[in-house]
Amino acid sequence: GAGGNGALIHGSPSDSPVTTSTLLLVDSGGQYADGTTDATRTMHFGEPTAEEKRAFTAVLKGHIGLDVAVFPENTIGFVLDAFARKALWACGLDYGHGTGHGVGAALNVHEGPISVSPRFGNTNVLREGMVLSNEPGYYQADCFGVRIENLLAVEKAEVAKVPDGKSFLKFSYLTLIPIDATCIDVTMLDAAERQWVDAYHADVRAQLAPLLEGEALDWLA
Repeated sequence: GAGGNGALIHGSPSDSPVTTSTLLLVDSGGQYADGTTDATRTMHFGEPTAEEKRAFTAVLKGHIGLDVAVFPENTIGFVLDAFARKALWACGLDYGHGTGHGVGAALNVHEGPISVSPRFGNTNVLREGMVLSNEPGYYQADCFGVRIENLLAVEKAEVAKVPDGKSFLKFSYLTLIPIDATCIDVTMLDAAERQWVDAYHADVRAQLAPLLEGEALDWLA
């Protein structure tokens, strides 16, 4: 959705125009022979306002916060929800939906039993091989919406062995779509976050460039 329509978490069709003065939020996905996709990007075709950039960057920081999390096996998704909200809370922002949902390979795009959410009633633990979404957001009623969503796979994390022998897990992103740099307030990012953005975009280019040509390749570059 564009402008105020993008502030609807589950938007509906409207005649809200896409212009050079509005944010555009696109949540898309599909089901294919080798799996299901679910991805969201927010973009601007002009110059975003300082307020829009602040919100976008807070959401990006939250997205990175969950992406880089390392956590012990048998962790409940509820425990990880604040990893994505911390940066937004620091800016006085929040969002009224879960941070992540399980994704089915060929059934439902929203598939249990796992979630990353403030709803503490879900006590299912994250396990290696599971796929879930990472989608913090912010929605200013009648003005704009921001959401950045990648799918993540749960993997084993290589950490130093400690006496109790506990195993740890981490996430590996599956989604390769550029993040709109024009919406980022770089001054809000710390060194590690800037490095994450640069490394993510380098990975996107490295994996997608061989598959593209012409205008699409020029755009990616």
